Amino acid sequence: MNKKILIIGLGITGISCINFLLKKNIIPSVMDVCNYPKFIQKIPSYIPCHLGSLKEDWILNSQLIILSPGISIFNNILLKAKKKGIEIIGDIELFARYNTTPIIAITGTNGKSTVTNMIGKIMKKNNFNVSIGGNIGYPVLDLLSFSRDFYILEISSFQLETIKKFNIYIAVILNISQDHMDRYPLGIKQYRDFKLRIYKNASICVYNTDDILSYPKYFDQNKKYVTFGKFSGKYTLCYNKKGIYLQINNQKILNFNKTKLIGIHNYLNALAVLAVTDLLKISRKISLQEISNYLNMDHILQIIHIENGVTWINDSKSTNINSTKAALNYLYKKKKIWLLLGGYDKNCELYLLKKYLQKKNNINVYCFGISSKKILSIYPKAKIVKTIFQGVEQIIKLVKYGDVVLLSPACSSIDQFKNFKHRGKEFVKIVKKLHNSK
Repeated sequence: MNKKILIIGLGITGISCINFLLKKNIIPSVMDVCNYPKFIQKIPSYIPCHLGSLKEDWILNSQLIILSPGISIFNNILLKAKKKGIEIIGDIELFARYNTTPIIAITGTNGKSTVTNMIGKIMKKNNFNVSIGGNIGYPVLDLLSFSRDFYILEISSFQLETIKKFNIYIAVILNISQDHMDRYPLGIKQYRDFKLRIYKNASICVYNTDDILSYPKYFDQNKKYVTFGKFSGKYTLCYNKKGIYLQINNQKILNFNKTKLIGIHNYLNALAVLAVTDLLKISRKISLQEISNYLNMDHILQIIHIENGVTWINDSKSTNINSTKAALNYLYKKKKIWLLLGGYDKNCELYLLKKYLQKKNNINVYCFGISSKKILSIYPKAKIVKTIFQGVEQIIKLVKYGDVVLLSPACSSIDQFKNFKHRGKEFVKIVKKLHNSK
């Protein structure tokens, strides 16, 4: 790789790219729009570094640009570079050019972290030597240091923007709905097009029959296709008086009511998981046992406090409309739901929540952050608070036995927090603090 290389973005991904190139005795130039990137101390002093903006002459004089997923490929300077013929890739593509280990890759608007972790747990239980990376776990380039049977990767649409030869053994798309519309000037179609790139160099494609957007655009006779969905596909759900079942080719094999999984969305996640583990010929007994005992990850419908018959739930990872709908669907039988909604809406169509909220007469909405006025315009019954703290402070005085308080924001956290984890942790602290001070 004897090229003039520029790395743009100095977060965890950018640092992993620097370390990877230095191991190959390649010294890149680096750049970040932030004046003081978090990991600036980890960059050796001899590496040329520009901070505070995208330096156009550096970009246009590069031969290869490695772009962090947080930087949009639609930036005007990067579009100029592309037009000039300068190659722009991300860490996923760089990794793909050196990787020889089989990959299981999962994407989707919602559920990808859960499915990635569930598959990892089942494979480890079955004595596969695996590592998890990508959008969670290790940066992918760090995985190349580990000898593994498989890499299991969670992949975002941002990471898929810059792939070219990303060879995958099993590629999964769980679902596609509005998210990151601030990033995609052509809307949901463009977002979908990037998601579908995961199928391009995959041997096996697993997709959701309920969600037409997740279908491959073209079916290739050289690929294998496996389907799952509520009512159609190889892996489906079956409803009867005794419960909701996981069903394969019309044969019931697991009653979800006897598992620790929460919500229909997680039952669908389990279908995708079993489709993958069956393809790997893993003992179905092990797979079903792990699925049955799987507990939600932190910040996903996480029960954080129960007092006086009131349940407090942290669903901070709900950063789009569909994930919040899934949370409300799970809780619809509750007496009253106090919903904390808001943040940065990413230009998504929040009005899609309007009919949903109007149908339910048991939801009280408290909205915060940049999107609070937009939420109020679509749902005038909502109350605006400046912060989550203010919201919890007001709600705690009004809740009654049987109520649920739910942080499920339907928005990104970046207007008031570092990320969804920071938002969730702060919510937990606030709830504990206000209960202890009563």
